[in-house]
Amino acid sequence: MLLKRFLLCIALALVPLAALAQTPVRTVVDFNGGWKFLQGDPANAEQAATDDSSWRAVEVPHDWSIAGPVDPKNPSGPGGGFFPTGIAWYRKSFFLPAKDAHRHAYIAFDGVMANSDVWINGFHLGHRPNGYVSFFYELTGHLRFGANAHNVLAVRCDTSKQPASRWYEGGGIYRPVRLVLTNDVHLEPWSTFVTTPVVTAGKATVRIESAVVNESSTPRKTALEIVLTAPDGRKVGTVTTPQQTVAPGARVPFFVQLPVPTPDRWDMDHPALYKARVRVKTSDSAASDDEQVQFGIREFHFDPATGFWLNGRNFKIKGVAIHADGGAVGIAVPTAIWERRLNALRALGVNAIRTAHNPPSPEFLDLCDRMGFLVMDELFDCWTVGKNPYDYHLDFQQWSSIDVRDTVRRDRNHPSIILWSAGNEIHDTPHAELAHGILARLLAVFHENDATRPVTQALFRPNVSHDYDNGLADMLDVVGQNYRENEILAAHAQKPSRAILGTENTHDRAAWLALRDHAPYSGQFLWSGIDYLGEAGQWPLITHPFGLLDRTGIHHPRALERQSWWSTAPNIHIARRVGAAESSAIDPGYESVPPSAREPLLLDWSPRNTAPHSESVEVYTNCEEAELFLNGASLGRQKQHPDASPLTWSVPFAPGALKAVGYRQGNPVAEDQLHTAGKQVRLVLSSDRRTLSPGRNDALVLTVAAVDDAGVLVPDAAAQVQFSVSGPGRIAATDNGSNTDHEPFLLPQHRLSGGRAIAILQATASAGRILVRVTAPGLAEGEAQFTAVVSDFSEFTRAF
Repeated sequence: MLLKRFLLCIALALVPLAALAQTPVRTVVDFNGGWKFLQGDPANAEQAATDDSSWRAVEVPHDWSIAGPVDPKNPSGPGGGFFPTGIAWYRKSFFLPAKDAHRHAYIAFDGVMANSDVWINGFHLGHRPNGYVSFFYELTGHLRFGANAHNVLAVRCDTSKQPASRWYEGGGIYRPVRLVLTNDVHLEPWSTFVTTPVVTAGKATVRIESAVVNESSTPRKTALEIVLTAPDGRKVGTVTTPQQTVAPGARVPFFVQLPVPTPDRWDMDHPALYKARVRVKTSDSAASDDEQVQFGIREFHFDPATGFWLNGRNFKIKGVAIHADGGAVGIAVPTAIWERRLNALRALGVNAIRTAHNPPSPEFLDLCDRMGFLVMDELFDCWTVGKNPYDYHLDFQQWSSIDVRDTVRRDRNHPSIILWSAGNEIHDTPHAELAHGILARLLAVFHENDATRPVTQALFRPNVSHDYDNGLADMLDVVGQNYRENEILAAHAQKPSRAILGTENTHDRAAWLALRDHAPYSGQFLWSGIDYLGEAGQWPLITHPFGLLDRTGIHHPRALERQSWWSTAPNIHIARRVGAAESSAIDPGYESVPPSAREPLLLDWSPRNTAPHSESVEVYTNCEEAELFLNGASLGRQKQHPDASPLTWSVPFAPGALKAVGYRQGNPVAEDQLHTAGKQVRLVLSSDRRTLSPGRNDALVLTVAAVDDAGVLVPDAAAQVQFSVSGPGRIAATDNGSNTDHEPFLLPQHRLSGGRAIAILQATASAGRILVRVTAPGLAEGEAQFTAVVSDFSEFTRAF
């Protein structure tokens, strides 16, 4: 009762929703502004309801945990990167116009971390334990309408029971929120599903299915009007279904097929996106509801003998696994940050993403659709056998079927998704009867809600748990296995009807050769694509350091070797080896020795030892030959190795320039240079963009580097740099990518690591000049200028 009075008595500024009156059909309102936030449970509910000083204004998406501080005493431990956890409250007050009192209202959350409870005007709408799964609640019957009536939406999230994860999960309402108003006769949420059962270069068949719900008190004759729009904006098909009578309280399915001649097929290098407008029409021909679904026309399949095929083309899936955090911004990641990261991965030859080990945000999938990445959408890191005392295994039996259903229905229109994954390294599998029963149930839910995509699972030590012998692996549409590449190749040889995929793999050359040299092996997903917070081993590490990119989006040296294997564009890179080349653990993450923070490869020609000595230099290239030069003198030319091993030279150190040139058919086509750094004298700011839009989706990454007189990066520079902004902009976060860095991310200063740091800049208005300055003691300051503009982000609008 005390909690209910607390929720009903909250006093704060009210948000009018004038936009609600703009359309008689469906109304979708951005609900990300005007929230108040309180960390912890109120000690006294009556006082908290009248004393607003303990609450602070925030906008969602919001990850409160990323503010820190990191501390070895935090109960999240190394898995959570030693970040804080606990209870947090959010509340939002709003008006609804009286004219909408007859409509049905829903509140949709893309993601709340975690164990969320939601109330409207004191009425408890529901509980959701999984922080990665989108959900919605109907508010109808619990709202107040009119100019003098206000509504209070309250959300409680709880990550206090720890440890609960093997990686950083953050906390709060970290993905967007929307209010949706519909009429009595409306489309069932997540019911519209567009598939392409026939796809050739000359024609395609597009099938649209949906369902209509009648929440009125009388039967309603209803039809669906479908309009297809091509990527260039042309209407390519219109059809209206036969009318059906929908009884009060009933749900009636509809489906229709449309031919599309010479379809513009979605592909990785041509991610063409169609739209389907679905409109509900009642007997008087009035529109009662509508929505727009984005989709792609493409055909793909996994062939047991030849691997993966897309639109008649056979190629290897060159994937990486990534977690949900965006480094310094935590799990509330602006779309622009993901876009920058994906562009950096694509430059290395990456063409696929595995969402480890939970569903991503819808906006991330929109981005993959637009950029042409393939996606393995993964659901769980555990089933009933937990990996932490308080992880999802406690809720799996009650919630897993619901979470699979909702995720598949939410995501199934994304053309980027080619696989569902039922789980990662599931520890139930040694118990065959238990695991078979669970997998059969999950597969039924997957296939019931999407019969067009295969389901895999990242099998863990399958020869130990006998998954290849007891039938579990063969329940999967595509057999996925983590690491141990020789074992999955042997499993295919044992039964050639198995389609096989590496669902998690090391950066080692042996793993790449297993993929390169075996046609049935469809692809691999490296662990990992980007360094992520948590799974840190032990203090003082806070990050898992085995990505191709570090947290700031800068590539590790290992990424350049990967580029020489995966990318088709001519490339060549020089690295200086300062540590032994060690093979990765057989099952990374389960070894007793924590990951090292030391990088065995450096991308500089500035050794600390300047006395006469030899340096071990490695050159990575996809060119036929490479030649190395020191201060203009050739150190010899080498041919590419058939086994993809690096080209190596022992180079007597001399300060100056080390240059590598790559040749194809005898012609130079690629070049890389390293220069010896002098004394650091100034700071340089750089970015790949000069315009910035306001709002949560856009952000610009500024890189600051300490350089010498010639502009060469000084790799041992470690100054504390301070960022300042004038004009309509703000520094949202700073970082340096170091695995042992404990400085707060949300402050406008940071220490350089490896001579670099970044600042994440966001605009606060849609016009004006933004000037960013960076200073450090003893160094000449750097500055950069940007222009705030009206948003040019093409975010796809959705209701649920």
